[in-house]
Amino acid sequence: MRAAWTGYRSALAGAIEQYLAAKRALGCKFANEDRTLRLLDRFLVDQQIGSIEAINNGCLERFLASRGRDNPRSYNHLLGIVRRLFEWMVDQQMLPASPLQLRPRRETARKTPVLFDAETIRKLLAEAAQLPDNPRSTLRGPTYETIFALLAGLGLRISEAARLQCGDVDLDRDVLQIRDTKFGKSRLVPFGPRLHARLHAYLELRERKGFPHAGGAPLFSWNGRHPISTNTIRNVFREELVPHLQIDIPAGAFGPRVHGLRHSFAVRTLLRWYRDGDDPAARLNHLSTFLGHGNPAATAVYLTITSDLFQEANRRFEAIAPRVKEVAP
Repeated sequence: MRAAWTGYRSALAGAIEQYLAAKRALGCKFANEDRTLRLLDRFLVDQQIGSIEAINNGCLERFLASRGRDNPRSYNHLLGIVRRLFEWMVDQQMLPASPLQLRPRRETARKTPVLFDAETIRKLLAEAAQLPDNPRSTLRGPTYETIFALLAGLGLRISEAARLQCGDVDLDRDVLQIRDTKFGKSRLVPFGPRLHARLHAYLELRERKGFPHAGGAPLFSWNGRHPISTNTIRNVFREELVPHLQIDIPAGAFGPRVHGLRHSFAVRTLLRWYRDGDDPAARLNHLSTFLGHGNPAATAVYLTITSDLFQEANRRFEAIAPRVKEVAP
């Protein structure tokens, strides 16, 4: 079992802590960067690198190789986190120059996400509801069913769902309060009658079982004190639910991921606007706000073109485009 985290201990410890503090003071959460830099810190300790001066390009190359990032996009993401740390250290005159000289790997065409249609989501929730309890986790079925209903039905980030508190659920106004999420923002997310019924039933079940069901208690927790981790949710999705869904993965797509539920929500919303006769371009700001994005350009990344969207866009174009007069022979 991996030892519990006790803080940064390598030669870079002080620099990393200052770097994270500086970025968080600007409103960045930097949770992913923190996790990645913990890995670098542990690597330097294991390699007995005793000073910043001893950290050279070869050392950092070995660290990157140790993470097994074969996918160029994943490798470049890891490389970028490490590169930005050392560039900041140079800016702060902690180093005369960055020791990292590695170049990004060439990325081929990016794979598209697997999108979940309504029937697949229904199967997912049904499978989640049947998950058995274990000695450390009770109410697993109702808990995961509710988590994935929120992810699919509201397009929440997995971290947003995991951090929800019981008091964030307002069943009088039918809204969720999403607190201090990405970029330090908070927002209200409205929901409809079906999610109202799910959340009401789940909170009543927690109350009957003696779990905290109000205030600052985690909404999704096995012990009433700590929320379920995002990695646990991902593992249950990948290992216990996806194998039962029999999803066909199209060529050029990566395997089903939890984040695909958020993608799917955005695409379904755009498709519904087309079919209702709304102007998607005029309403993209609404979707961006609902998803908690900083601007519509970030939302556009989620709008994978599907055959349904392509057909609806063509139908819209044909309805407004001028008719071409036939030319007599």
